[in-house]
Order: sequence, then C-alpha cells, then structure tokens
Amino acid sequence: MISAQKLAERPRLAINEFSRRLGDYKRWRDELIEIINEYQTWVESHGLASGEEDLQLYELIDALRSDKLTIALVAEFSRGKTELINAIFFADQRQRLLPSEAGRTTMCPTELRYDESEPPCLKLLPIETRKTATTISEYRRTPAAWTVMPLDLDSPKKIAETFQQIVKTKPVDVDQAEELGLYFHDAEHMSQLLNNDGTVEIPVWRHAIINYPHPLLKRGLVVLDTPGLNALGTEPELTLSMLPGAQAVLFVLAADAGVTKTDLEVWKNHVCPARGNRAEGRLVALNKIDTLWDELSNDAAIAAAIARQSQDAARALGIGKNQVIAVSAQKGLLGKIKSDYALIERSGLPLLETKLSDDIIPARQELLRERVIHDIGSMVETTSAMIEARLSAVAEQIEELQALGGENRDAIHDLVTRLRDEKQAYDQTLVSFQNMRAVLSDQVKILLDYLSVEAFDDLAEKTRQGMAESWTTPGLREGMKILFDGALDSMERANKQTQQIRVLVQAVYSKFHSEHGLAKIKPVNFSLLPYRSRLQKLYEEAERFRNSPMMIITEQHFVVQKFFVTLVGQARELFSECNTAARAWSKAIMAPILSQVREHKILMDQRLENLKRVHENFDNLSGRIAELESNHQNLENQQLVIRNMLRKINQPLPVDP
Repeated sequence: MISAQKLAERPRLAINEFSRRLGDYKRWRDELIEIINEYQTWVESHGLASGEEDLQLYELIDALRSDKLTIALVAEFSRGKTELINAIFFADQRQRLLPSEAGRTTMCPTELRYDESEPPCLKLLPIETRKTATTISEYRRTPAAWTVMPLDLDSPKKIAETFQQIVKTKPVDVDQAEELGLYFHDAEHMSQLLNNDGTVEIPVWRHAIINYPHPLLKRGLVVLDTPGLNALGTEPELTLSMLPGAQAVLFVLAADAGVTKTDLEVWKNHVCPARGNRAEGRLVALNKIDTLWDELSNDAAIAAAIARQSQDAARALGIGKNQVIAVSAQKGLLGKIKSDYALIERSGLPLLETKLSDDIIPARQELLRERVIHDIGSMVETTSAMIEARLSAVAEQIEELQALGGENRDAIHDLVTRLRDEKQAYDQTLVSFQNMRAVLSDQVKILLDYLSVEAFDDLAEKTRQGMAESWTTPGLREGMKILFDGALDSMERANKQTQQIRVLVQAVYSKFHSEHGLAKIKPVNFSLLPYRSRLQKLYEEAERFRNSPMMIITEQHFVVQKFFVTLVGQARELFSECNTAARAWSKAIMAPILSQVREHKILMDQRLENLKRVHENFDNLSGRIAELESNHQNLENQQLVIRNMLRKINQPLPVDP
C-alpha cells in the first residue's frame, strides 16, 4: 500500500521513551504467543491434546493478540488536552493529528486505535442515537449506525480536514436539545450553550473512532480523548465503563487557570472513581507551563514558580507532588517537529512519557503474565505429570520383563491373567466414574443457571417495569437497590455452588489416587468473589454518579433513564463474562483427571499387550525390552522439553534497565 509506505518513509525523531517501552511490551507479548503456539503444536504431535484444552489455548492466543493498552485523557475545556495527545503520541508524524487550535475543542469522546481488518477511517456515531436505549458499546456491534469517512493517508491536509468533524456542532431548538439530554433549564452552566437566537449549540456526533495506522496504535495503544464536565455528566457510559476500563487516566490542568471548581468536580466525580482512588495509573499533567516562562525572570525563578504551581495542584487534588508533571504540550510539539531537543526537554514531555510508561506497561504485563500462568500453567503441569506417569509405567514394564527372564510360560500366563483381572476392575471403576460425571454435569448446570444472562435480563426487566412510573433520582435509588441486591444474591448462590462442585471433584481425584495410584492432583480453584467485588464496585460507582451534582441539579428523566440503561448494560456484561469463566472452569476442573484416567487405561492395555506378546513368543523378550528402553529415553527427552516450556511461562517479567 503506497500510502502506508509513504507514512513509513517520513522523517521521524528518535523513538521516545513511551514508544520504546511499548515496543518492548509488544515483543514480550509476541514471545508469549510463540511459546503457547509451540506448546500447542508439541501436545498435538505427541497425542496429548484435547478439544477443551485446544479451545482454551486458541482463546488465550486471541486475547493476547487483541490486547490493548488504553490511556484516557480527561480535562475540562481549554486545558490543552488534545494538543497534549498530539505532542506525546503523534509528533513524529510532523503534523497535528487532532484539531486543537484556539477556539476548537473536542465535542465528543474520541478513540484513536488501529484495527488492521478495517481501512484507515473516521467512524462517527450521530448524536441522535442518544434518543435510543442502546449504549455506545452495543452500537460498536452495529456498523450500519456509524457514518464512516475514509482517510487519505497520502494527504495530511485532507486528514486534518476530515478530523474537523470531531469538533463540529450545530444549532437546535431548546426542546430538541432537552430531548437529547444536552440542555437543562435549571442548570446554570447551560446558559453558555445558548446562541443569541435562542437555539442551543450541540455536538453533531456522540462518539468518534479513528482507525489510523500509527506505529504506537499498531502496537496496541488506544488513546481516549474525553470532553469536559458537561459531556461526562450526560454520557454515563464514559464514567461507568470507558474510564474504569482504561489502564491509565491522565488528568490535564492548565497552569494559567490552576485547579478550578469544575476541575475539582471532574477529578472527584469521574477520575477518582475510575481508578478506585488508587494512585497507580492516575497522573496529572499541569499543562501550559510556558505561560510562566517569563523572559524577565531567570531560570531558577521560573522553576520555582512551576514547582509552586505543581505543589498547589497536588494539594488541591489530594495527591503526592510526584503525580503532577509540569508540561507544555504546545512547546513540546513544536520542539519535536523542529527537532529542537532543548525545547523538548524544557517542555517536560520526556518525564511525562517516562511516567506513563512506568505506570501502565509493567502493570499490564503482570496481569497478562498472571492470566497465562493461570490459564495454561496447570495445563502444562498436567502434561508433565502424564509424561511422568508414562515414564514410571515404562520403567515398571522394563523391570517386569527383565524379571521374566528365568520364568516359565505358566508363570507368565498367571501374570497375564492377574493383569486382565486388574483391567476389568478398572473398567468397572470407569463405569462409576461416568455416573459421577453425570452428577457433576447437573451441578454445573445449576451453577450456570445462577449466572445466566437470561436470568439477569429477567431481573433487569422486573426492575425496569418497577421504575416505569418513576424515572427520577428516588426511583433510580430504589431500582438500583433491587437490581444489585438480586444480582449479588445470584452471585453468592453461584459461589457456594462452585465450592460444592470442587468438593465433588476432589472426591473423584482422591478415589483414583488411592485405588489406582494415579498422580495426586489438586483441582483447579475458582472463585466468583472477584466478580462479586467488581459488581459491588459498579454499584458504588453508580451511587457516586447518582449523587453527583449533575444528577442532583438536573433531576431529568432522560439522564436517569440513560444512566440506568448504561448501568444495566455494564452489570449484564459482567454476568456474561462471569458465566463464560464458570463454564470454562467447569471443563478445566475435570480435564486433568480425564486425561489421567484415559492415560492409565492406555498404559494398562500396553502392559497387558506386552506380556501377551512375550507369552506367545518368549524369544522376543529381549527385543521388547529394547523397545521399551528406547521409549523411556524418548519420554525423558519429552519431559525436558515440557519442563523448559513451563520455565518459560513462569519466568519473571523482563526488568527495564
């Protein structure tokens, strides 16, 4: 593709710190995928694969490939947030990617990402979709709802013109603005939206997605640019879903304005709840410090003034000073475009880029590593245990055949008879095992019924019907209580059911260990408590949002209804995720014993077959022993390979120098 080639040929600055670390992260992730692929191929080639495990491996590989790192930028209007995005992430394109000139401000939430399955484009969701009960998340699965504008990568000018759509507004009458939930008579800050002719200026678009082949976006970065307080207040999905889903939230202040009342509202009502009041993944950029670069003052005085501003901002927000980074997005962007490294350093951007790297990349790596260890670590250990069982069985067979050297045919016949009886007894055990599996299947069905999306939908519908006549804040309070009490109760019942299933499986494991000498395995543990905790957190976030100034001031049916729809959508998604995890666990918990049961039967059959052959042809005894010794060596080699894979999976994260 010519346009992509031209992009690659454009002169660029040396890769900044954030870009370098993101590149290292992608390489680490790709190595994980390679290890998992290697394991899957190895298991298949040695006849150790199962359908359930194959599916689990494919899902894990897909999750790693589609993994994204999201940074959300939040600020009130005119804080230089969009210019900061241009300076941090896209200055190497030697152009402003997003419109950030004076008088222009982001009017709708904008995502910058890259999906290679789609052409470069700008996708826009019309503002009129706010009239529906459909969330932005649901609209993502409805391509026809979006207006799609292609991006001409050969023309930076045309790209810039296309991106002007993001800040486009239109005048509508007050009734229409109220119907869209974008104007409330009793909210004092709404008066600034009124035009001289009495119309209201509203954004043309509700949400924008930019699909752009930038190197950082190709590596899995997603940048979310959010509008100011008004938009955050009237689009609950931003607060309840998009911001909590980001790995880092960068809050932008302006040095020439300090921490204003509306800045504090955004910080307390949106940024802090999104991060659970944790310092990790939450940074503050004190922008526009170039307004303090007084040519009549010396460098020390300027540095002291910037330090005071940073300290004041930290104190006002209730955070440590090291969480506030003083920057000049405009000067940093200019310095990068002109390759003026002194100006870049003075702008503070390198320090902010390093802080972003340090905050989000190691944390994301740790989460992915834990998932890989959880999802396939036990799988690899089970494979290792199976190889160990084969080694022991082959060693026993070698010892058994070697001991037959001085025996007569009658002794061998007696041994064959005894082994055949053992095999028949084992086959009887397998019959009871199948009965136990049927009981377990019934128990799993009960578990999945508790967590079914259909059951949650019934609960949500009852709650919605109860609120039909009371789309007010008091009605919302009662509706939320009914919804979450019911959802939390279902999860509590499901959690107790998982414990019963685990006890049942443990009994099966113990039976085969004590009666047939199978390896002692600890059933895979699973708890719904993390999901219950997330549901509780969603409830708490909902309560904070319900009590926010926007809700208290407006008391509008539209906002309450939109908020409730978003809340239900988030809880439903959590139940769906929980159901999927429980279903996967119900299969995984039996996989090790199923593998061992099958393996033990195969080994018994092989042992009986060896003895029968020796009985039929005693002269072939030495040849059978030689075959088994060769097989034993192959198994030892396999064990070395699988242990090396396990070591790679469990290896510590790379330490950045």
